[in-house]
Amino acid sequence: MVNCVLCSEEGGTLIWRGDDCRVVLVDDPDLPGFCRVIWNRHVAEMTQLSYGERDLLMHLVFAVEGAVRAVMRPNKINLAALGNQVPHIHWHVIPRFEDDAFFPGSAWSNRLRDTPDAILKIRRQQALELPQAIRAAIATLS
Repeated sequence: MVNCVLCSEEGGTLIWRGDDCRVVLVDDPDLPGFCRVIWNRHVAEMTQLSYGERDLLMHLVFAVEGAVRAVMRPNKINLAALGNQVPHIHWHVIPRFEDDAFFPGSAWSNRLRDTPDAILKIRRQQALELPQAIRAAIATLS
């Protein structure tokens, strides 16, 4: 689709690509480990997918969530599929920590604090393990 950022760009650093979906790591300095699962073809709503496509997408979202939980060890994982600003199906998989900049609000809330640099450095280092962990989790789906 014309002017769709997820049709013209990866949407982050590519971790895995299949025929229908891709998984990317988002470069968010406040939320290391933030991933997206993106449907490759331009589709705006989940109900525009077949039941099999929906199953595939959600299996990928859950595989990514499990890998992010195992690697990042967050207090909580946020899963979100909004599409208000980018009406192209994509799921956000966001590790959340009680000391992150926005907790307990959403990742798009106003900043409540600055996470200490030393903690962010550790989390960024952990996030380097995500590509391998996510690919391994996805490999178990087939």
